[in-house]
Amino acid sequence: MTAPLDRASVAAALAPGALLAAVLLGAAVLLGATLAPAERGTAWALLEPRLALVFLLWLVASLAAGSAARRLWLRHGSTAGRLAETVQVLRLSPPGRRLDAEGQPRGARALAEAVNALLAEREELLGAIDRRVAEAADGIAQERNRLAALMAELTQSVVVCNLDGRVLLFNARARLQFRALAEAAAHASTDAQGTPIGGAEPLALGRSIYAALDRRLVAHALDSVQQRLARGAAHAAATFVTATRGGQLLRVQLAPVRAPSVSGAGAALDGVVLDGFVLMLDNVTHDLGAELQRDQALHRLVEGQRAALGNLRAAVELLDEPDLPAATRERFFGVVRDEIGTMTKRLHEATASGLQQARTRWPLDDMLGADLVAAAARRIEADGGPRVNTADVDGTLWLRVDSYSLLQALSHLASRLAGEYGIGRMALRLSAAAPAGDGRVWLDLVWPVQAMSTETITAWENEPIVAAGEATPLSVRDVLGRHGGTLWFERARARQEAFFRLLLPSAGAPGQRHEPAHADSRPEFYDFELFRHGSAASAGWLERPLAELAYTVFDCETTGLLPASGDEIIQIGATRVVAGKLRRESVFEQLVDPQRSVPEAGIAIHGIRPEQLACQPLIGAVLPVFHAFAADTVLVAHNAAFDMRFLQLKEAATGVRFEQPVLDTLLLSAVLHPEQDSHRLEAIAERLGVPVLGRHTALGDAMVTAEVFVKMLPLLRERGLVTLGQVLEASRATWLARVQY
Repeated sequence: MTAPLDRASVAAALAPGALLAAVLLGAAVLLGATLAPAERGTAWALLEPRLALVFLLWLVASLAAGSAARRLWLRHGSTAGRLAETVQVLRLSPPGRRLDAEGQPRGARALAEAVNALLAEREELLGAIDRRVAEAADGIAQERNRLAALMAELTQSVVVCNLDGRVLLFNARARLQFRALAEAAAHASTDAQGTPIGGAEPLALGRSIYAALDRRLVAHALDSVQQRLARGAAHAAATFVTATRGGQLLRVQLAPVRAPSVSGAGAALDGVVLDGFVLMLDNVTHDLGAELQRDQALHRLVEGQRAALGNLRAAVELLDEPDLPAATRERFFGVVRDEIGTMTKRLHEATASGLQQARTRWPLDDMLGADLVAAAARRIEADGGPRVNTADVDGTLWLRVDSYSLLQALSHLASRLAGEYGIGRMALRLSAAAPAGDGRVWLDLVWPVQAMSTETITAWENEPIVAAGEATPLSVRDVLGRHGGTLWFERARARQEAFFRLLLPSAGAPGQRHEPAHADSRPEFYDFELFRHGSAASAGWLERPLAELAYTVFDCETTGLLPASGDEIIQIGATRVVAGKLRRESVFEQLVDPQRSVPEAGIAIHGIRPEQLACQPLIGAVLPVFHAFAADTVLVAHNAAFDMRFLQLKEAATGVRFEQPVLDTLLLSAVLHPEQDSHRLEAIAERLGVPVLGRHTALGDAMVTAEVFVKMLPLLRERGLVTLGQVLEASRATWLARVQY
């Protein structure tokens, strides 16, 4: 796009013609005033036939003088404005850049040389300051390096967040764990043809932790911490268990990060000021599975030894030959029987001890009831059981359970019902136990009513649970005993249904729960930049400073330039800007099957060929994933009206709406540099000293746009545009904002 018409240059071009017309008209009036009426008539008679010639002479003279005046204005009059914009950019650019004085008028050349001299002196001063700052920062850098080394060596996943849930710090273990969780949930991110949708790193700086964890779980844990801090607890922490989309179970311990002082930014919880929280995560799915395998191995060992002892006893009895001396035979059998008795007693003691450890080994953790029911339904169906309806679940209830063993017990009961009675459909119900408020809940496993004896139910309750085809040392009664609960069987003939009702403990009030042990020594938490940023809920989008916002900078490659005429998106690329810094590790990149041809003219620009798109997911599957990546951030694009039009045309088909604010670097360039001739991305990048790499790929363009946007942020602040609302208002006032697609 070209720059708007310069009103000053137009005025300079029209001024000579207007001045000449005024001179001619004034001369005619003065001359007419000095002539007698008869002379004026004679003069008019002579002039009237020649008026066209006079007009033509005036027009030619005006054009010549106007053209010269316009050239003089563009050369001299607008030079100061362009130099001012360039100097503003150079003030905030890296050292070494200078004003180009070549081809400038003498006065402007002298001014440029003076400015370059000032820039050189400024760079010397800044260099000296930087050296002093670097010396002072050496100690801090060493402390940060120690922290980084400590985090890298930790075998537990650690994630540090501010109160917005934005990730400030995480270690390599956490990155690997979240990647594994994302791979386990790959079935939830596929299109209708089963094509996986990737492109987004599941854990990145500045990204919201709520993309992986339920916001309600974290809020519940923070509420628990609030109660403990209010009671004066020295080490307040909360633990909960959650199920991921891939069916994995995470045990999460949350600890608060206190602000360095009451005057710092944070949220006050009954007088305690918090900056954020630390999450320590463990995937307990495989750990508990390994524990179960060890228990099964011990159980098999015990049972095998018991069988061997029985065989030994029988063999000894067969050795009772009549020809052996009676005294020898009796002494021999006495020794054998004594040893067998001792071994049997020891085996019984080992079995009882192992079973007791299995009953009490796992602690009970807080878990949202809806998560437990959903995990149980998946487990029953995965074990070959019937389809399970989970519609009748109170989503507000929290349980304190050993989720793994409880899921085994439910799956065992369901498999028994399906195997012995051919039950083809079941349901899980969760409700508060009556009378309400007694701290327990009802979890019902429901099926169509069948004739069933009490003896059968008792046998199922007491027999070892079968998991993965093998018996475990625990029974359903043992699992419920661990929870302090019970199980009974009921029939509701009016509804033609029967159900097992499990009475389980609820999580209870946050302030009444057990406080987990916490080590006295804790690592020192550093003053990360994002800790200073307030909660998104504390202020609206428009009133928040630009420096406190997180941004998703994106770009779309398309089949053409006419979204309303059937052109489609073929690639989306995006990156993040958080705390004024480009986060190169947090990216989204995905090709899209447009289900139409790609013109050769477009291929020559973006280089994406139709065969590359043939097996890619459709836009209806990609947009929800990109929407989740961009959640709670401001969208940024170059010529954003073009990209947003493509997204808006897909709202009805995908049900995805991008309702967050949008900033356009094209409009921001017009706000910052209205005197410049071009606002193309390449021209802006050159002006701001940004190298252009990977142009005309979605991610490459997004990266260039993000670097340009980061350079623009201090320039906007210099102009007094500090909040998002101020920048949006200034953008709408530019002439480029009128362009539509």
